[in-house]
Parts: sequence; structure tokens; C-alpha cells
Amino acid sequence: MDGFEIHDERFKHYILGNAPLEELGSGFRWIEGPVWMADADCLLFQDLPRNRTMRWIEGAGFSVYRAPSNYANGQTRDRQGRLIACSHRGRCLYRTEYDGTVTTLVERHAGKRLNAPNDVVVKSDGTIWFSDPVYGISNDYEGGRQASEQPPALYRFDPATNEITVMAGDFDGPNGLAFSPDESRLYVAETGDQSKPDPRQYIRVFDVAPDGALSGGDVFHTISPGYCDGMRVDEDGNVWSSAADGVHCLSPEGKLMGKILVPHRVSNLTFGGPAKNRLFIGGSHTLYSIFLDRRGAQTP
Repeated sequence: MDGFEIHDERFKHYILGNAPLEELGSGFRWIEGPVWMADADCLLFQDLPRNRTMRWIEGAGFSVYRAPSNYANGQTRDRQGRLIACSHRGRCLYRTEYDGTVTTLVERHAGKRLNAPNDVVVKSDGTIWFSDPVYGISNDYEGGRQASEQPPALYRFDPATNEITVMAGDFDGPNGLAFSPDESRLYVAETGDQSKPDPRQYIRVFDVAPDGALSGGDVFHTISPGYCDGMRVDEDGNVWSSAADGVHCLSPEGKLMGKILVPHRVSNLTFGGPAKNRLFIGGSHTLYSIFLDRRGAQTP
């Protein structure tokens, strides 16, 4: 099938022969943080180097949702439907309230400033999990060069208590993250220390206890070519990861099942549409989408 690579027969049943990759729009500098807003029937995403959050609506095209965005990167929705965003420039997480006002949720750990929160997910208990590498403060293109005050880490923040906890501190550059559908697993991309010639780059998987404690953290899969930046999980627990040549679909066992080939390097992706079966793909400066015979597992 043109536009795909089949590595496992099961992947043939995930793609639709009459639903090719669509280009929705181009001219952005670097697309990040796509999130589907079902109640508004739109997609939000970051045009990160331009410091703005964009909105796409089927039939209406693109418009600016927020500018400046404080160099926001990853974003998601909490269980009340509010938008949670990671800010490089502000070195914080912020929430957009129902009336449009913005609340800073967390910007420090142990009295020191966070680095540059990168990606974020919300667990069913309301806790907010986010990665905090130094990428957004290491240069002026995606936030502004600033000094790091603490090592990169994976955090859990509880908005009910304002407690912030380091859940894993053995990362060089934690990046995209996603829970399995039953939240028994947490996948985290390690994109490494990119100042080094050979950074560690792979997806790790942690077991999640009922109280949220993590164990494990072994290598789940190594993306090639490129590396995993952002990822999403479908209803059956398959992991859909960004890669240099498109989107890779990985089984829950970590096996490469197939690829959606994309003309430009993929940074991030999300499921959306009324049935959550439309995969939106940020391919460098171009936004793509493709309908699949799978549904995304994210909530809401």
C-alpha cells in the first residue's frame, strides 16, 4: 500500500485503503503540542518558534488561538476539559480556565525553577504528569536561553494539594509521554542530551502502581530513523510514535507493526475527530491528518 510500511499483518487492519495522508496546511516553523478540542470541534497546536498557539477547524482553516503563547509546547486537557500547557519561556505549566483567564499551576520544585516543561498528560485521578528537559532554555529559537537550576526529570503535580514530586530523575532529556489505556503503564521518550554526539534516544516504559508509584523504566523500543519526540496510545494499547520518516505504530510488546510515511520529520501527533479515529500529525512545518481504523485512548 502506497504511503505505508507493513511490518506486522495486524497493521493492515489499522489503515484504510481509501484514506490517504492529507496535507491540511503548511508554512509553520515547527509544529508541537497538538490537542483535539471535541466540544469546539477543532484542533489546537503550537507554532512554537513563532510563539503562538494555532487553531484548525475543518472547512474554516487556520486562525491564531493565542499569541503570544509564552512559547508553549506540549498541551493536554484535564478531566474537566480545561487546557493545560507547558511553557518554555515561563518555565511552568499553565491552565486556561473556562472564562479564558490563565492560571500558573507550577513553576518550581524544591524552591528552584523548573527547566522548560515539554510534554504533559493528566491521569484519571486528576494528577498532572510532565517532562522537564532543558531544550526550551538551551537556545533562543524555542523559548530563550536561560540557566538551568536543576537536572531534567519526570514530575507529577497534584493540583488539589499543590504537591510536586520527582517520579524519575534518571533522564538526560525526558520528552513525550503517554499512559496506556488502563493507566498501568507510562511510556516516556528519552531524547537525551543533544549536546552530545551520541545521545541516549529511546522510549522507556514504567509500571504504574495504583497509588501512582513507578517501577521498571526499561527500554521499550528504539525508533529508527530519528527518535521519538511525541507519542499517543490507541484503544488497544498500541503506541503511535513520531519518527524521522513518519509515524511508527508499536505493539504493546514493543514490536514495530507498521509505519505511516510522512514527507517531513514528525514532531508530535494526536488522535481527534468525532470518533477519535483521525490522527493529526505535525510534520515539521506542515500539518497532516489521516483516518485510521483505530481510536485514540485519550480523555476527554
